[in-house]
Amino acid sequence: MEEKSQKTGDLWSGLALAALGVYIVVEAQHWDYLGPDGPGAGFFPLWYGIAMIVLSLALVVSSVKRARSTADTAMDWRRVMRALLVWAALVVCVAMLKLLGFVLSYALFTFMVVAVMYQRPLKSAAVIAVTSAAGFHLIFPTALGVTLPVGVFGF
Repeated sequence: MEEKSQKTGDLWSGLALAALGVYIVVEAQHWDYLGPDGPGAGFFPLWYGIAMIVLSLALVVSSVKRARSTADTAMDWRRVMRALLVWAALVVCVAMLKLLGFVLSYALFTFMVVAVMYQRPLKSAAVIAVTSAAGFHLIFPTALGVTLPVGVFGF
């Protein structure tokens, strides 16, 4: 049963990633590909999107080939719902960036993934969420000088 659900999961995730890759390529075309000092803002997203499209279509093709070799492919809806829950949590995290800031919204997302998806104790989830968010803060704003979105609480 696990192998069959993996085949359909590979198909749908490959299609979703291909669609995301197309979106990235379309948006990257609005930015400068090359600037006077070298690669522009659209250089990396364009090639990242192209790579995402190629690799996700390879995943779709391999999934279709494997599905043809076996007749019955039942979908494990429990796993599909778990994956959709993570996507929904990520959407909420992105939507909360302006209100709560990156550090807090990322910590809440990490807490949800660890506590709900990996079913770890709440104390462990809280420790992981706080340390990973603190790590992002130490790396980007402190070490690299890159500003992250700041929320109403000032971080």
